[in-house]
Amino acid sequence: MFTQLKNIDRAFQHIKKFSIAFLVACCLLTASVVYLCFAEIGKASNRVMILYNGKVLEAFASERKQNIAVELRDHIRTFHTLFFSLEPDEKAIAAGIGKALYLADGSAKQEWENLKEAGYYNNLISANISQQLEVDSIHLDLNASPYRFTCYATQQLIRASSKVLRKLVTRGEIRVLQTQTDNNPHGFLIQHWETLINQNTNPSQP
Repeated sequence: MFTQLKNIDRAFQHIKKFSIAFLVACCLLTASVVYLCFAEIGKASNRVMILYNGKVLEAFASERKQNIAVELRDHIRTFHTLFFSLEPDEKAIAAGIGKALYLADGSAKQEWENLKEAGYYNNLISANISQQLEVDSIHLDLNASPYRFTCYATQQLIRASSKVLRKLVTRGEIRVLQTQTDNNPHGFLIQHWETLINQNTNPSQP
């Protein structure tokens, strides 16, 4: 009889250990499933489906802080290209400057008005001069907002018989806006913008 009781007690102990092990395994499995579900939800929230030309494309969202330098440089490059790349056509000049002014504050408008009053754009049109700009480099200070920048670029003034290269250096600050629009897709605004150098690379050239 004592042997039977010992067998029952031993069996009970085995069942108890098995139940505890099974419970722990279930808890671990449940925790793993919950973790994986949240991870997949996080990945799904970073996916954006875009309909382009009748095709569904998948894009991935990222933190803006990771791309802030790239976006700032593109904003600066776009502004300078629109402001300084000019054709000898009044409507083309007005269109480019109009787009550029959406990307900057009143300091850019003041610069445009100064050039306009000085007859700069009229001289380009009358002499059939095309002006093209290439940004060489952009120095950014990301330590504090608004972000300070210095832009180094080269201008080409193309005439029918000659080409003149000019060195351009400007500086300013960029403020982050709360919204992004079609006219300002990055949501930045250049402010306190000024031209430091705008001169021929060869001083003997006219």
